[in-house]
Amino acid sequence: MRVLLTGGGTGGHIYPALAIAAELKRRVPGCEMLYVGTREGLESRIVPRAGLPFVTVSARGLMRKGPREVVAGILSLTRGLWQADRIVARFRPDVLVGTGGYVAAPVALAAVRRGVPLVIQEQNAVPGATNRLLARWAQAVCVPFAEAGRFFPEGARVVVTGNPVRPEILSARRDEARARLGLNGSDPVVLVTGGSRGAERINGAALELAVAVAGWARGVLLWACGERYHGEMATGLARRLAEAGRDPGPRVRLFPYIDDMPTAYAAADLYIGRAGATTLAEITARGLPAVLIPSPHVAHHEQDANARVLERAGAAVVIADAELTGARLVEVVTGLLEAPERLAAMARASRQLGRPGATAAIVDRVLAAAGVPVAAEGS
Repeated sequence: MRVLLTGGGTGGHIYPALAIAAELKRRVPGCEMLYVGTREGLESRIVPRAGLPFVTVSARGLMRKGPREVVAGILSLTRGLWQADRIVARFRPDVLVGTGGYVAAPVALAAVRRGVPLVIQEQNAVPGATNRLLARWAQAVCVPFAEAGRFFPEGARVVVTGNPVRPEILSARRDEARARLGLNGSDPVVLVTGGSRGAERINGAALELAVAVAGWARGVLLWACGERYHGEMATGLARRLAEAGRDPGPRVRLFPYIDDMPTAYAAADLYIGRAGATTLAEITARGLPAVLIPSPHVAHHEQDANARVLERAGAAVVIADAELTGARLVEVVTGLLEAPERLAAMARASRQLGRPGATAAIVDRVLAAAGVPVAAEGS
């Protein structure tokens, strides 16, 4: 079996494709895979490190640009179509899996033109432009939430599978995670992160939360502020604690970045951070309640739409980025930790939204599209 994968630009498009590839490798021994991305995209660094063969085509966006950029985008798309057609002709895939991003358009169009079945995996409640365009030709459009289906053309073969989640997220054990981090088994643990690069506004509010936590009798704050903010936050935290006459002790743990997120999730009782699709798939798979601050810098307000799905289900409290303050965050977090029944109800709602079998369910559709007679595991 030969599988062509494409998707790129951001980790939100790349990591789902890699999770699907890993599940395919497990389910179909000897499966040949090839990943198509761009030379400039994040995928050019991430995919080869994951051990997948990687080739590139030209691709760039056409939306929200001036006339000159639109012309350049059309020329790039034309060149990308020609390059993708050569790749498809040489590789002769049984199926193409597209996870979105500009690069998916020329690759999918070339594959469809040559009769290759297409399976789309969309990560967000509001689908991206590329996946909306390609959905009409797909054998399956795998979406995270039922709400996403209304954005696709009539007749699109939409199936709610959830987003792929790394197996280590699911297998991490709470007791082992807390022991690894040196945490008391009964202390409530709050996890704060602004993503891999950090988020200035979240850090500003988290600084005030850290000062509050340092004065609590119980509780621990795990705070990943981002490499570029670490020096500033460490200095600011020391100053604010000195002003308040408090010692961070073991209650406030400031990190530039948390490499082992499976352990952090497993140890936590409450997540605070952005509402990217992969993050929400991971916290709901773990059944973590959340305080979500959607990024205002993402196209089509995707994170806000994602966050509202959890809010409506009772799994999260949503605070708009523009309304986030230290006082507001301290108020919300304190209120949740002082209401264990509400926190437990949010955890149950989160777990009900979670789809730990999402990767297997998506691979079921990929195998069906390719006509491979393998027993379904995720249906």
